[in-house]
Amino acid sequence: MTTRITLRTVLSRWTVAVPVVAVIALVLSWGRKGLPGFAVALVALCLAGAVLAAVHHAEVVAHRVGEPFGSLVLAVAVTLIEVALIVTLMIDGGAKSHSLARDTVFAAVMITTNGIVGVCLLIGALRRRVAVFSAEGASTALATVGTLATLGLVLPTFTTSTPGPRFSGTQLVFAALTALALYGLFVSVQTVRHREYFLPVDDTGRPREDFRAGGDGDAPEEEPGGGAGEDDDGERHVRPSGRAALLSLLLLLVALVAVVGDAKAVSPTIESGVESAGLPQAVVGVVIALLVLLPETLAAVRAARRDHVQTSLNLAYGSAIASIGLTIPAITLATVWIKGPLVLGLSPTHMVLLALTLIVSGLTVLPGRATLLQGGVHLVLCAAFVFLAVSP
Repeated sequence: MTTRITLRTVLSRWTVAVPVVAVIALVLSWGRKGLPGFAVALVALCLAGAVLAAVHHAEVVAHRVGEPFGSLVLAVAVTLIEVALIVTLMIDGGAKSHSLARDTVFAAVMITTNGIVGVCLLIGALRRRVAVFSAEGASTALATVGTLATLGLVLPTFTTSTPGPRFSGTQLVFAALTALALYGLFVSVQTVRHREYFLPVDDTGRPREDFRAGGDGDAPEEEPGGGAGEDDDGERHVRPSGRAALLSLLLLLVALVAVVGDAKAVSPTIESGVESAGLPQAVVGVVIALLVLLPETLAAVRAARRDHVQTSLNLAYGSAIASIGLTIPAITLATVWIKGPLVLGLSPTHMVLLALTLIVSGLTVLPGRATLLQGGVHLVLCAAFVFLAVSP
């Protein structure tokens, strides 16, 4: 027990110190061009640490407010990081960054709906032979993902008002407004009107009683300075206090500022590295998506190991919805400062992968149960996406 408390203390100090160090790195590197290699490596390390710290603090807030609000907090925090990285790279990226928003959003959709979902279904099925979740909640989220992806990423390829796979100005505004409307409607359904659809379920498919009251299935509230959540092996922790949650909220904001600034410092190195390796420019979008979704993947895996597969799906589909529903409006607003056209339409190869993903995902979530096979199929689709991004 003493070792566990000491470990929590160390981790707590780490998550407090890293955002501060990342902000210091931002101040020291701000406005400097041509940073030496060791400086770029240090800033990149601070950037990765700030992302991990940001999502950790989002998880602390999530434990405080309970499900499904916790998944929503985490998804929005990750999406804010993603939007910040996209806008930062597009402002300084020139002509090669015109499709960066599309590449990053599509990568996020494919990684969440296939990679995160596949891993969590595998863990859930290995734990109890069949992973059980709410068909109503998962199918509702999946339908929202499919609609947003089609309206925002597929239709621009077929519109005729402007040449190329992009919207006209009025079409882009319409897409942004509809994305915001759908995202707001989904959040309302998830957190208020049909909250029970998004709670972890028991073997009969009914919401678990320990989540109905608005908690997260853990023990009562902690004393100030205590831990929160659960260990990976399922040991219970107490809920964070209001003071701890408020501190994490403040540190989350600090970490987000650090992420934006540090990304701006290392963006030239990322792009030159991709170009030097002879890789397609779309790989930059995949790198951004992998960076911001890695911590959320860990959170989803932890939920699946605790037999909260529905929470894992909330994280995966919620991130996909937030990625499209918040990124497209943000990029639309950023076009005031970003020069050049905004390319959103997918290529035929990516449209095939998206269509296959939506069909397979529908067959996966509708029964409310999944086996190892469904998890394996989704992981194969994710691998196919990454492979074709590197070798189109």
